[in-house]
Amino acid sequence: MSAFPFAMIGFDLDGTLVDSNLDLAPSINHALRLAGREEIPAHATRKLIGGGARLMLRRALDLTGGPLPDAEFEEASAAQMAYYETHIADFTTPFPGCLDALDLLAELGCALCVVTNKVERNALKLLDTLGMLDRFHCVIGGDTMGPGRAKPEPDPILEAIYRCGGDGAFAMIGDSSYDVGAARAAGVPSVVLGFGYNDAPARELGADAVIDHFDELVPTLRRMGQPGGS
Repeated sequence: MSAFPFAMIGFDLDGTLVDSNLDLAPSINHALRLAGREEIPAHATRKLIGGGARLMLRRALDLTGGPLPDAEFEEASAAQMAYYETHIADFTTPFPGCLDALDLLAELGCALCVVTNKVERNALKLLDTLGMLDRFHCVIGGDTMGPGRAKPEPDPILEAIYRCGGDGAFAMIGDSSYDVGAARAAGVPSVVLGFGYNDAPARELGADAVIDHFDELVPTLRRMGQPGGS
């Protein structure tokens, strides 16, 4: 069998590695209650995820009456974050096949990393709580690179490549336009998970490939790494 074509693989976190909506939804609804707004059912909050917690809250507020004044928004955002940090992994689990795919990629010699718009401390806490942290060479959060430098900017991916040694090809695995946009800006290929928290139909996000189960990931990456592969 030919050598695996990618040396480094980056993964988004929420909606890619883990199904976290059942913990994110209560945190959003906690903030909405404090703001005097109606709660949003979990199937609806799933569609709000992407771009980080603050953007998720702004989307929820838009659905329930519109923006809050700045001071009230900051209070609601702080309450959301505090609630989520306390309940970060009550119901969150890796997606089916995720851990097996990570193990196989590690066996193939890939350096694995997380590139998420979740704040770094919560990404680290969640992965550690789930017993997944030691699988990754590094974790880049939405605040790691500083304001304005989260996905879809290329900076987090370029930093991940640097921390993984910068030797060999990199592929980004995600579920949203933020992941595809960051990959494109960084000049690396991307794979979208069709079962994730897609902010547009998965096959319209512009990724190099779309998969519907983690079992498809390694074969898809092999195919992408071949001349003319896609």
